[in-house]
Amino acid sequence: MASSAAMTRAVTQLEELSDEALAQRCRQGEQAAWNTLVRRFQRLIYTVPRRAGLSEAQAADVFQATFTRLHEHLHRIDDLSRVRAWLVTTARRETLRLLNENARQVDLAPVAGRGNTDNDADLGDPLDRLPADSPLQEDALSALQQHHRLRQAVDRLDPRSRQFVELLFLQEEPMPYAEIALRLGMAEGSIGPTRARCLAKLRELLALP
Repeated sequence: MASSAAMTRAVTQLEELSDEALAQRCRQGEQAAWNTLVRRFQRLIYTVPRRAGLSEAQAADVFQATFTRLHEHLHRIDDLSRVRAWLVTTARRETLRLLNENARQVDLAPVAGRGNTDNDADLGDPLDRLPADSPLQEDALSALQQHHRLRQAVDRLDPRSRQFVELLFLQEEPMPYAEIALRLGMAEGSIGPTRARCLAKLRELLALP
């Protein structure tokens, strides 16, 4: 009980830190600080692609890419007090990249067919034309968070299991068992038992904090 109370106090203390102080703790390798930072900005980052018209799955991809880039570049950010602005800028770039790749038509200045660039000035930042008062609905946020947790769990599987799950469940079009068996060099009859083992492992990973 005492340890649980101590953990609660530690989390509360992290949540009360400024953006700069929290990012500094992340730089020092504190996993709890990183978890707190992700929680602090998750709604903000999800909102960027959703307001641009991207799907829930694509918004989850933007979310994951944005925080992956932050993890990679955190030590290079000169002014940690601007970590929020850095995240928004990165989420916008990732959103525009997906819009260009998919040639999506949304209520923005045309972006399909334009080359990817890291220069916001060249892009004219069309996301600025979106209304600022478009909150992400709770059900959409919940679905995105669940998708992100599932993607994280899949990524933690061993390589062969991860490939199996991706082929079986994460394709745009269902893939026949025969083709999956051929790609993985396994007997078609073993797909059912392998599926059960992989799903059991995913359930274990999703149950972890």
